[in-house]
Amino acid sequence: MTTISTKPIAGQKPGTSGLRKKTPVFMAPHYLENFVQSIFDVVGTRTQDGRGKTFVLGGDGRYFNDTAAQVILRMAAANGAHRVIIGQGALLSTPAASHLIRLNKTDGGIIMSASHNPGGPNEDFGVKFNMSNGGPAPEGVTEAMYKRTTEITAYHILETADIDLSKIGRTAVGEMIVDVVDPVSDYAALMESLFDFPAISAMFKGGFRMRMDSMCAITGPYAVEILEKRLGAAAGTCVNATPLPDFGGMHPDPNPTWAKALMDEMFGPNAPDFGAASDGDGDRNMVVGAGAYVSPSDSLAVLAANAHLAPGYKAGLKGVARSMPTSAAADRVAASLGIASYETPTGWKFFGNLLDAGRATICGEESFGTGSDHVREKDGLWAILLWLNILAVRKQSVAAILAEHWAKFGRNYYSRHDFEAIASDKADAMMAELRGALATLPGTTLEGLTVQAADDFAYTDPVDGSISKAQGVRILFEDGSRIVLRLSGTGTEGATLRLYLERYAAGPDGLDLDPQMALAPVIRAAHTLAQIESFTGRVAPDVIT
Repeated sequence: MTTISTKPIAGQKPGTSGLRKKTPVFMAPHYLENFVQSIFDVVGTRTQDGRGKTFVLGGDGRYFNDTAAQVILRMAAANGAHRVIIGQGALLSTPAASHLIRLNKTDGGIIMSASHNPGGPNEDFGVKFNMSNGGPAPEGVTEAMYKRTTEITAYHILETADIDLSKIGRTAVGEMIVDVVDPVSDYAALMESLFDFPAISAMFKGGFRMRMDSMCAITGPYAVEILEKRLGAAAGTCVNATPLPDFGGMHPDPNPTWAKALMDEMFGPNAPDFGAASDGDGDRNMVVGAGAYVSPSDSLAVLAANAHLAPGYKAGLKGVARSMPTSAAADRVAASLGIASYETPTGWKFFGNLLDAGRATICGEESFGTGSDHVREKDGLWAILLWLNILAVRKQSVAAILAEHWAKFGRNYYSRHDFEAIASDKADAMMAELRGALATLPGTTLEGLTVQAADDFAYTDPVDGSISKAQGVRILFEDGSRIVLRLSGTGTEGATLRLYLERYAAGPDGLDLDPQMALAPVIRAAHTLAQIESFTGRVAPDVIT
């Protein structure tokens, strides 16, 4: 065991989902080690009675995943951990890692991923810590980790050869036990306990066709095992199913822009009945029917309204939670069901307290993330399987289910416009000027829309009372339309401005418009209010979802 002298490295501040940087940054001397040591210094590797702790370790297979896993194992051993459970090949989807933490009652886990960001020698890498409940570390813990990175003077590592992670079984690093496990089997068993696999299987046997695009990322092996092997979907249903270090050159973000091949197929001739895609680490999803795209906000609302059709949720939901930028469609479902609804800041960690306290069962974000209390992360395949369960029971198309949902609840037209890689100083200046003008906006009218209220969203956690401020600018109009602007914390280069746009149509007319057309006045109002072109030079977004 060796103690290596080091010094703080600037910028190791975790965002909403851990520390993400370009891969060469993580590969630089001491960079990964400094951050991992800071994690261990904050969370500890021994219990109060002196016993070594147990952790889960795995990642999405992106470039540097295998090398980083060996470093983390040697550091865990040198810091006194008792045991590490690691996925075969150092692979684990993020929801599968959360499940293993909970299933084995470990003291937490380290997940190597930059989620939906591209991977490769010059692309993105990330590391985050999940707590013993399986959920991302809360802000208090990540702030402590960051503080530790600013004062670190040494890290501890075991000097030894790499261990073979290709074979399932038990081995050791120094005195620490390493259990290499099948990354898929426990997760697949959990899914089988929640959903009506016989009904879904019968649907496939009846000729139901599906396309599942794993985007050369982590869910490939999970999708093949569950959809093709256990549920009997036709061979070849799962495409891009082999995880690759660079995701095959793809941008592993399941949205209409980056999953274009899937969208073309689903809107083309002889389209399958159902299409789905998942992201780099398996926690996001996109679902689409033949000629019918489902927005993440609508997906959350439909899943909440129909969850009782799946065996794992037949007793009903305790509550529904959504991130603030997500449309209010799920709130209408919760009101109809007579259950609580919650609006939280962006970041799955904010759902953790609600789930642990039994206040919510299903949660969702507009950024293609939905999940439930089965784990403490969003879960792409879980959402896809719940959709399949609903389709199997209702025996309707995706388009028909959406139409009936809107007829009952009305339609929240919704879209997100992303302006990527903006100079950080320009983005910050734009948001600062907008925040400074909030108090003057109520009563003003733009594009025929009158501002009712404007604020910078703050959240008081109903479980522990913690307060999170400055979570995004909201501009609310009298007709229920809404604009939200925030800078994303998931990028690694410059700043990403996310502009969220919403307009409610109660029906029965006006429920079948193109969302961008329905939202046109809200879009124009947003550009005027935020002076987007003036500050950023951009007149159009890079990505529309």
